[in-house]
Amino acid sequence: MSDLYPLSEPLWFALYVRVRHERAVEKQLAEKGLEAFLPCQVSRHKWADRFKNVEMPLFPGYLFCRFTSQQRGLVQSAFGVVRIVGFGKQLMPVDDGEVLALQQAVRAGLAFEATPYLTVGQRVRVVFGPLSGVEGILLEAKKGHRIVLSVSLLQRSVSVEVNESEVEAVESARLQPSHSGGILLRRPA
Repeated sequence: MSDLYPLSEPLWFALYVRVRHERAVEKQLAEKGLEAFLPCQVSRHKWADRFKNVEMPLFPGYLFCRFTSQQRGLVQSAFGVVRIVGFGKQLMPVDDGEVLALQQAVRAGLAFEATPYLTVGQRVRVVFGPLSGVEGILLEAKKGHRIVLSVSLLQRSVSVEVNESEVEAVESARLQPSHSGGILLRRPA
């Protein structure tokens, strides 16, 4: 594993697994005596003749497992496990508090759904509503999403509050500084 983490203390790690094999991997790990956690959400699916609530993984292709470095081989040998998530060969544990929070939400039976992971300073695009197509910089995400829209010619910026569900990350675009160091607002052509 790594010299940074205790060899005998079990830590939570994220596992990247074959899509649609999450439950099978979770079951295999449990049979091997390992603690595994697959957060799921209930979604309503329609068939030709009926509707049915189906439990689906919250993060398709991923689940969490708590293990020590001695148990790493057991985890990697489970059919369907592609890899343990990390940076290169360096495994990175998941914060216990983050897994605990997910477990509490699942146990409480709260309605939740996966949302994009957005960080302050990230370039975002509004995908719904009256500002659809407008790009800006995410300013804050605590009480709601605020994006900064700048006009470089005037060297002025404004921040606009948008609904969380209306914003997505702009992954391929690089930030282009204006003459004033702000971010240029552009509406895609």
